[in-house]
Amino acid sequence: MKKEYDILVIGSGLGGLVSAFILAKEGLKVCVLEKNNQYGGNLQTFSRDKLIFDTGVHYLGGLSKGQNLYQYFSYLGIMQELSLHQLDEDGYDKITFEGDPIEYPHAQGYKNFVEQLSEYFPEEKENLERYCEEIQDICNQFPRYNALGNEGYNEEVLHLNTKRFIESITSDKKLQSVLLGSNFLYGGDSENTPFYVHALTVNSCIQSAYKCVKGGSQISKLLVKKLRENGVEIRKRSEVCELVFDGEETIRSVKTISGKEYFAKKIISNIEIRSIIKLIGHERLKKSFVNRVLSWEPVSSCFSLYLTLKPNTIPNFNYNIYHYKSPEHIWKACRYEKLTWPDTYMLSSTPSKKNPEFAESLTVITYMNFDEVREWENTINTIVHREDRGISYDDFKKDRAEKIITALEKKIPDLRKDIKGVYTSSPLSYRDYIGSYEGNMYGYCKSSETPMKTMVSSKTKIKNLFLTGQSVNMHGIIGVTIGAFNACSVILGKEVIDEHWREEMIKMNDE
Repeated sequence: MKKEYDILVIGSGLGGLVSAFILAKEGLKVCVLEKNNQYGGNLQTFSRDKLIFDTGVHYLGGLSKGQNLYQYFSYLGIMQELSLHQLDEDGYDKITFEGDPIEYPHAQGYKNFVEQLSEYFPEEKENLERYCEEIQDICNQFPRYNALGNEGYNEEVLHLNTKRFIESITSDKKLQSVLLGSNFLYGGDSENTPFYVHALTVNSCIQSAYKCVKGGSQISKLLVKKLRENGVEIRKRSEVCELVFDGEETIRSVKTISGKEYFAKKIISNIEIRSIIKLIGHERLKKSFVNRVLSWEPVSSCFSLYLTLKPNTIPNFNYNIYHYKSPEHIWKACRYEKLTWPDTYMLSSTPSKKNPEFAESLTVITYMNFDEVREWENTINTIVHREDRGISYDDFKKDRAEKIITALEKKIPDLRKDIKGVYTSSPLSYRDYIGSYEGNMYGYCKSSETPMKTMVSSKTKIKNLFLTGQSVNMHGIIGVTIGAFNACSVILGKEVIDEHWREEMIKMNDE
């Protein structure tokens, strides 16, 4: 007898895992299929020299009691089991520029945020207060940002441009760049990005900023544990290669490359939107929709350098560093010049377990266009599909690692002598392991001129197919989590989700 599920989720990124949990909690029979060897998408981690490194989630915000991600993770039943370490309250991020010795802090707590930056910009205190007020106001207007509330988007807010908005807040060029210093978290194109993207991204971390002590994969591991407790079947190494249709607008089942067939009443796609369109077939969708999605420009990918260190050599720092060649580079950080690469990078450290005053590893991330690895694009190299990309690729990575280390030594003199091991990942690594188009970090570029162009509904023309994940509307931990709740609201009804949310919040407050 064939086995049929109420819900089949394709892809085990955060959006897929959260969707599966919500629906299983409603008593539905759910199955999750993941193509890779590890669940979690951007939450995946890997080990080198017996140390854990994150692939995507290096820190996250909004996790102090009462804040939005705290509430969402409490609803999902994982908040109390997370092992977290709070970053420096007076500067969880520090913005630096070549030739300027000052490390400009982004502090936790809006009052503290203003106070810390006012030390360097004393004439700008009122402008900083207005900046903070505007960020909070914009976030409060977004659907489900605070769990319950607004349903629709305020189009006026969507059209606010980051560059024009920051320039309206302050005329101080250095402060403008400092406020935009963590734009690596959304793709670095502050000239064209809508201001809501900046606001939603930084607001959570200004509220509170934490690192996952055991890496971001603990989030996916806890969710997988909760799913299994709720009767969800979850299978890795199960790549979906075909959708079997019953008529033109209903999916009957999916097939995996191993030949297994899974039947379901409803399907949730948590994979890259281009990938699900390819599986559906262009002919089954409106030509205008397909052309719109295919016209989207992916956010830049990145090249990451992971350094393991000799014991007791480099002091640990409890914050992230965003470094730029100059303040002007911030506006278009992702559009770098090859000859001067890396013009910008994000740097973080992990404390030694034996001696926390020193770092045991460093992670450096910088922008890289997919075109730089285009010659190897027809190769795949994961734990499931092993393929050697060749000596030329190895040489390419070594060359780029050397350039990053050279840039780092301007900040950490004689770093080379303290390095134990050097490891890298390129846009190809992110494409193969995360499944994002051309290894993009955060889905697709959003424009304040045409904000609705890159927004799609969770509900599709295929009657029983729904979308979630970072390539649908908003990226990031909070963005993807909200997206999963929105998708489930379409399936179950908004009233059902909201009522159960209220019940959970009452229960949490009683506890």
